[in-house]
Amino acid sequence: MDRSVTVSRKSKETSVSVLLDLDGSCKADISTGIPFFDHMLTAFTVHGFFDLKIDAKGDLEVDFHHTVEDVGLVLGQAISKILDNNKQIVRFGDSCVPMDEALSRVTIDLSNRPYLIYNSPHDLKAKGNFNIELAKEFFQALCTQGAFNLHINSYYGENEHHVLESIFKAFGRSLHMASRMNEKIVGVLSTKGSL
Repeated sequence: MDRSVTVSRKSKETSVSVLLDLDGSCKADISTGIPFFDHMLTAFTVHGFFDLKIDAKGDLEVDFHHTVEDVGLVLGQAISKILDNNKQIVRFGDSCVPMDEALSRVTIDLSNRPYLIYNSPHDLKAKGNFNIELAKEFFQALCTQGAFNLHINSYYGENEHHVLESIFKAFGRSLHMASRMNEKIVGVLSTKGSL
């Protein structure tokens, strides 16, 4: 079964193209114009065992917000298209990942019920111009378009880079777990018979 898709979106603010293969081999080709964001998306790809190609151009001279949010929207659409019927997938995923002094846990339910819980440490030491609030906007767009329930809990950390990297790696691992196929599952994993 082919579980790959290409999705594009163009507006006056951004142009985003995403090619996602859920059954890939950790190949990342990410170009958003925001090097730190590229680094985080590469970590997500490698630790999720996906193949991901993103080509995004946005009005970075205005702000990073439009590009970050729109990449989230398009990546979410790609996940939703691949898992359209949700048949035979495990559905739930959970991963806890350390990064030096930081520890984050990400739990996902591919439920067709978009909802985000996002908890991060206060008073982080910023390392550059990509802050933790931009990451929240990315994940909000992602789970809304992807139609999944996402709980991100970064328990502690002092360095913003470390906190964000632990979050993105944990997200990759939890999505990998939840999107796996299991032949024991007939239809969708729900007592209702649908999601």
